[in-house]
Amino acid sequence: MLNLTYRYRIYPGLDQEAQMLDWLEQCRRVYNYALAERKDWSNSRKCPVNACSIKQEYIIPAETPYPDYYKQQNALTKAKEEIPELKAVHSQVLQDALKRLDKAFKFRQERGFGFPRFKKFGQYRSFVFPQFKSNPVNGFEIKLPKIGAMPINLHRPIPEGFEVKQVRVVFKSSGWYAQLILQAHISIPDVMPHGEPIGIDLGLEKFLATSTGELIERPRFFVDLQSKLKWLQRKLRNKKKGSANYRKIQAKIRKLHEHIHNVRREFHFLTAHKLCDAAGMLFAEDLNLKMTSRGMLAKHCLDAAWGSFLDILKWVSWKRGVYFAKVDPNGTSQTCPQCGAHTGKKELSERVHHCDECGYVAARDVAAAQVVMQRGLVLVADGQSVKLPVEEDCLGVPMKQETSRAILGRPHRNL
Repeated sequence: MLNLTYRYRIYPGLDQEAQMLDWLEQCRRVYNYALAERKDWSNSRKCPVNACSIKQEYIIPAETPYPDYYKQQNALTKAKEEIPELKAVHSQVLQDALKRLDKAFKFRQERGFGFPRFKKFGQYRSFVFPQFKSNPVNGFEIKLPKIGAMPINLHRPIPEGFEVKQVRVVFKSSGWYAQLILQAHISIPDVMPHGEPIGIDLGLEKFLATSTGELIERPRFFVDLQSKLKWLQRKLRNKKKGSANYRKIQAKIRKLHEHIHNVRREFHFLTAHKLCDAAGMLFAEDLNLKMTSRGMLAKHCLDAAWGSFLDILKWVSWKRGVYFAKVDPNGTSQTCPQCGAHTGKKELSERVHHCDECGYVAARDVAAAQVVMQRGLVLVADGQSVKLPVEEDCLGVPMKQETSRAILGRPHRNL
């Protein structure tokens, strides 16, 4: 089973846009009410019996069960009989708002932190149609339940053999988009190690250094436009909250943030394709991204978005038949790639690697990328005994590395 997500621009009419905005608001209210219900139930169980608060306390009967997804879904059916605004919204769209909250709570239990927050006005920006009886895309139109047909910009065709399972409607500052979740009953084999290996070291002075000696500059996506963002935020502060001018400045701020995101994402995709053009195997460090997002360099680390780049690189590598793996990042800048000696801890200002044992001299980031490549080759060598040959699958049928590309195509920019 293979799932893909393609995003297209849609152009709803004025009535359809007003209807979808109302749906977003109703989903936001359902989400916030369900979150408040769960939060009140949890707070009512936190107070010790002999130490209640003097001012106020959450009091919910002890026999009241926890309001999980199924209980809140049953309560939603009763609420639709009393609140006419909820009847206008597709039933499965409202249920998805409860599913989204339930996933947030389960994700919090896995991580141990990150309690879900209430959504302010305008922060709930998407809703989902979870299933369709037939293909909603007909030509250059898409038909959504209870909303109707509207033009869609199919800038790339839907691959043959795939059917539309879900549609997520997203509202951005640049307009409305439809994310089509496509599904096909096919299996694509994992990419096996082959070709030229390249190690990657990510950094701030240079966005990326490869084991072949190539250095890629780091664009300052957010930092270069930070002054414009501050100027718009100062203008917003002087406007009356809720006025027409206030909403106009808000729209400009959202549009600027979206522009920064789009430019960064485009750079990540182009860099990933450039690496795949020159390699058959790519190895990168398995970074602790939570630690890099703290400290005095947190803004620059978040601006570089290493985690997003590694996810994109993994997807592009799989799509183009390039083997990708992550290695242990500990000590990559303290190990000599020539002789393997430990050179000691380096300060951030020390940008040249010099080994006292063998005399090897190289740029610090390039030397670290060479160590990453060596560790990746060790992982490949250790796993050769359990992996299948490149030419055959588990049934002995010859396979090619171009299998995924033949199905999905190889667009470089429209991803």
